[in-house]
Amino acid sequence: MKVLFKNYINTFGGLSKEVWWLALITFINRAGTMVIPFLSLYLTTSLDFTLKDVGWIMTCFGLGSIVGSYLGGKLTDEIGYYKVMVFSLFSTGILFIALQFIDSFAGFCIGIFVVMLVADMFRPAMFVALSVYSKPENKTRSVTLIRLAINLGFSAGPAVGGLIITTISYVGLFWVDGITCILATGVLFLVLNPKKAKPIDTQVVENPMSVFSDKSYFIFLGAMALFGVVFLQYFSTMPLFYKEVISLSELEIGLLLGFNGFLIFVFEMPLIKWLENSKYSISGLMLFGSLLTGLSFVVLLFSSWIGIIILGILLMTLGEMIAFPFSNAYAMKQSRRGKQGQYMAFYTIAFSISHVFGHNLGLQMVNWMGFDFTWVVMASLAGISVFLLFILKKHSTIHKNL
Repeated sequence: MKVLFKNYINTFGGLSKEVWWLALITFINRAGTMVIPFLSLYLTTSLDFTLKDVGWIMTCFGLGSIVGSYLGGKLTDEIGYYKVMVFSLFSTGILFIALQFIDSFAGFCIGIFVVMLVADMFRPAMFVALSVYSKPENKTRSVTLIRLAINLGFSAGPAVGGLIITTISYVGLFWVDGITCILATGVLFLVLNPKKAKPIDTQVVENPMSVFSDKSYFIFLGAMALFGVVFLQYFSTMPLFYKEVISLSELEIGLLLGFNGFLIFVFEMPLIKWLENSKYSISGLMLFGSLLTGLSFVVLLFSSWIGIIILGILLMTLGEMIAFPFSNAYAMKQSRRGKQGQYMAFYTIAFSISHVFGHNLGLQMVNWMGFDFTWVVMASLAGISVFLLFILKKHSTIHKNL
């Protein structure tokens, strides 16, 4: 056990202290964002919105994310990642607290759009900061550490969120979300102020390529957008499936989703360390991760037994553990050819597009055709993502290991 523990700790070696601070800030922020997994339940249970209404609200969620990601990338290239991150975190905290006071359909559409616009300005700025504070050979593991922080927060967040809903009400979630964002801003201000934190990777491209001329990158973005549509069902249609078909309570749903975060916290870093040293290409690993995520929906077609539900979570978790870190690594490698803020903005926009179409598509299909039909469509979209990543694998000439 000592050897296993030592080897596990060694997989975190070599990462800069700034990356660790970014991970802590991300954990504080992510542990608080417990509204999102329960948003569809909150809208249907507390505000009595229909599934159709919820679908359009989630579309506004995604549109805000697209605009915010674009603005975040643009501002990062112009004024720097630090200022963008501070503004985004603090403002998001205030807006999350205010969101609880909106109870009309039109008002919530506007409110969630503004919240996500401000919140997702953070993401491209954070990715650029992560790249700046990481050595080239450590970038994938740095991304993995951030994901571990996200998922550690996520494993605690839904479980605590379910407890808050059970003991207090949904309103308590908005206060916790807002306060944790503000706390994360305080930590960011104290430890990553440019006067204190020293950049590690400061390479500047003299003639940066426009992202629009990078065809292989757009194949990658298309694959990730489809993967995102499939993956996001676990945060919109899947909680409804657990409640309506499997008859799980909010607390049980939170614990099940928290199980996903716990597995990632324990196993992702050793897995990524092993895969980095393997013969597999980055694009091939992304392909495999997308395939596993698609299979997590296929197994649900056979039974609603709780064992199959857990198998689905396991397949999705493994797919997520592989696809996300290496897609981040691919995006950061490609971003070195142009303006980093622009490249990372389009990477986050790909997932924002998933929010625009994914939640609404899934909810509308469940409403009209049922869960089984929805799972077939999601598995098919994952198949298209796998196909695009296969094309990328065959045609990418940017880096011999891509």
